[in-house]
Amino acid sequence: MSRQIHIGKLTLGGGAPVRVQSMTNTDTMDTRATVEQALRMVEAGCELVRITAPDVKAAENLGRIKEELLRRGCEVPLVADIHFNPKAAEVAATLVEKVRVNPGNYTDRNTGKLEFTDQEYNDELKRIGERMASLIDICKRHHTAMRIGTNHGSLSERIMSRYGNTPEGMAQSALEFAQVCEAQDYHDLVFSMKASNVKVMVDSTRLFVQKMHTLGMDYPIHLGVTEAGDGMQGRLKTAAGIGALLLDGIGDTIRVSLTEDPEAEMPIAYDILQAVGARITQTEYIACPSCGRTQYDIQRALKEIKAKTKHLVGVKIGVMGCIVNGPGEMADADYGYVGSGRGKITLYKGHEIIKRDIDQKDAVDELVHFIEQDRK
Repeated sequence: MSRQIHIGKLTLGGGAPVRVQSMTNTDTMDTRATVEQALRMVEAGCELVRITAPDVKAAENLGRIKEELLRRGCEVPLVADIHFNPKAAEVAATLVEKVRVNPGNYTDRNTGKLEFTDQEYNDELKRIGERMASLIDICKRHHTAMRIGTNHGSLSERIMSRYGNTPEGMAQSALEFAQVCEAQDYHDLVFSMKASNVKVMVDSTRLFVQKMHTLGMDYPIHLGVTEAGDGMQGRLKTAAGIGALLLDGIGDTIRVSLTEDPEAEMPIAYDILQAVGARITQTEYIACPSCGRTQYDIQRALKEIKAKTKHLVGVKIGVMGCIVNGPGEMADADYGYVGSGRGKITLYKGHEIIKRDIDQKDAVDELVHFIEQDRK
């Protein structure tokens, strides 16, 4: 289990629910558009709103965005997304609850070096600590959290010289920044290893967590497949990467990165969390694909059951085609709806039969009525 940190009033890690976040795609200088989009994101279930701050002026405007959100009754924590401008990070850290920086922001860039001696390697690490000192001090004074976000394809020349553009390089880069922050007694950290390649994202995150634990660190992990695209492909890539790690017990906050309106990301995030059992926010259904043994309209029955029970958060309902596999394969369901003959249904509570051979035209209503009475 990771340590727990605070991002404003929101707890992250340490047994807290896996948090869902997303990022605005408006112009940060357009306060009204950014606020309106953030409100739509929160309405859809977003618990952390990330906003880009490409320069100091944009970072300063985060304060106005924050004020307007509070005026509108929205206390969602804000995360400033920083690229290539350490000064913007320092400004933002005084105004919002969290900043996201890329290790590349603080390294020597474009030197053209292909090889580093041990002394040169360590000298740059020392300079990184000096460059980050001001931001770390501001974060400590303002109780601002920080995400160190390592991205595949944007590793420093120093890291590339030793490890190449690899999961090992991503993990090592993040680990070195963890050590820089720890040396300055700053621990309100979150780490991410992001890539558009699902395997690279999964491998680098697992490797970082392993290395971190070996050194006695336990920082929360942010999961996401960056630039996943849109539509079904984007959803499948995201589910594969995030889901694999959540099943490993890795991950404290997730972001679904779709080339769509950010509000569309939240339902997918909660679906992934539900599917792996990380956060239960919906009714869950176990339903077989059916086969020639099914002697009732299972597709229609499933739709009707979903429509009438979708408000029962945490309840698991099995909808099965026949008694051959049905009762066994829905064994962990709370309630069951199982075909038992031509047009006939048998209802279950757990492993117990409630009522046998009900006519299919009445069976859905009888199931719903039983569940309602049973849960009173």
